[in-house]
Amino acid sequence: MGDRPAYRQAAVELAGALARRGLGLVYGGARVGLMGVLADAMLQHRGEVIGVIPKALLDLEIAHAGLADLRVVGSMHERKAIMVELADGFIAMPGGYGTLEEFCEVLTWAQLGLHRKPCGLLDVDSYFDPLLAQFDGAVSAGFLRPENRALLLTANDPDALLDLFASYKPISVPKWITPAQT
Repeated sequence: MGDRPAYRQAAVELAGALARRGLGLVYGGARVGLMGVLADAMLQHRGEVIGVIPKALLDLEIAHAGLADLRVVGSMHERKAIMVELADGFIAMPGGYGTLEEFCEVLTWAQLGLHRKPCGLLDVDSYFDPLLAQFDGAVSAGFLRPENRALLLTANDPDALLDLFASYKPISVPKWITPAQT
């Protein structure tokens, strides 16, 4: 859950913001970590929660037993594909390798036009500032188009992030940067 109480509080606040808007949660199906806190808070708000967990993690007994809709799949790849299919948007909170890998993959899929759904970071206590600086550096170095960098929505407040999601208009620009464009 990280070492700051603000991370846990942000998960609870995100659940409240989702529930107030009548939005559900599709997530990895675990009972642990910030996502477990988020799922618990959503359930307290009587919000819809769908968990998608690979059998290997289910067997480690980290699955959330309180979910009415827990889908067990064969692999992490299948999990991500089902979550992308079910979700209307994607939010990452502070986390580690798995969080970053899953979020960057779904953001890449948006860049490639494989989906047209909003992708955002809930930037609690400036946790994602180094990552955002890396992405800005990729634009400056010619590895990422500014229009594709704009696919990533960021806010430090759940309601502000959901407002950005509500007004999101997908863009259609090529991913590829050619020498003539630099």
